[in-house]
This record gives sequence, C-alpha cells and structure tokens, in this order.
Amino acid sequence: MSNRFIMTAFGRDRIGIVADVTRLLYENKCNLEDTTMNMLAGEFTLNLLFTCEQSNIEEQLSRECRHLELEKGISAFVRPLQEPQRKVLKGYKTCTLHIEGLDQAGIVYKTCRFLADNKLNIAHLNSTPKASPESGATIYSLDIHIQVPEEISLDQVEDDLSIIADELQVDINMSR
Repeated sequence: MSNRFIMTAFGRDRIGIVADVTRLLYENKCNLEDTTMNMLAGEFTLNLLFTCEQSNIEEQLSRECRHLELEKGISAFVRPLQEPQRKVLKGYKTCTLHIEGLDQAGIVYKTCRFLADNKLNIAHLNSTPKASPESGATIYSLDIHIQVPEEISLDQVEDDLSIIADELQVDINMSR
C-alpha cells in the first residue's frame, strides 16, 4: 500500500530548483501525483502530492529536506496524508469568481471570510497584482473556484457578493 504525502518547498528562483526538489523524490522511489508551482517575489514555490511504497519513509524524507536547505538553500517540508477520501462531492455546484480592483489590504481576507461564513468551499484560488495600463496604479486580480451547496441559490450568492464588492470597491463577476 502506498503512503501519501504533501511536500511544500520554496527557495530563491534559479535554474535547477525543480530538479533539485524532484530528485529527492525520485531517489527515494516516490511517485508524483499532482503539483502546483509558482514564482512569488523571486522565490519559486512548489506544492507536491506524491506517494511512496516504502514504509517508514517519512523520517528519511525529513532528513533529505534538511539537506536541501543546507546544500541548496531550499526550505522543504513533508506531511503525511490520511487515506484519500474516494467519494465524489455530491450536492455541490461549482462556479468561478473573478475579482478585480485597486490593490488594498483585505480583498482576499474579506472575500474568503464571506465565503466561509456562507458555507462556500474554495477549491482553487489564484491572485496577482498588475499595473493598470491607463494609470500605472496596482490592480489586484483574484480568481476563485468555489463549490456551492445545491440548496444555496447562485443568484443569492451573487447578490450577497455585491455587498462585499461595494465595501471593497472592486468588481466581482461570477461565471457558472
């Protein structure tokens, strides 16, 4: 039976950083299942879901992560996962929120607090600042894929989001 893990790693962006991290998994006979990798302020970040057939591999992986930090300047952390839940989420609708407005503190927090308070689950979130072509001001753009319980009206969610949009002075568009 395979043991499942999540690894988070990050370090100053440079050629070979992905090879350095994935070498650790390859040499320990681990198999990658899913990844997300991004550049954040000159740091390259990796989130890796993987399996390993070896028992008691967690201690070995932790040692390897410490070596990555000492030898390559890459901080890496491994966490074992429980048995995967094989059931498909039923009773949910999915949609995407696109939020855009002048960059300010609280856009992510207030939007996510609203979603949590209304029992709306975040499946994926991606955000990025960019300069406005007209003024050069920083525009914050946020895309959130959410899961909405069937009993909640998408029209009601959209109406309620307008309150957050007004408060933050941002545009919020929901695509179904």
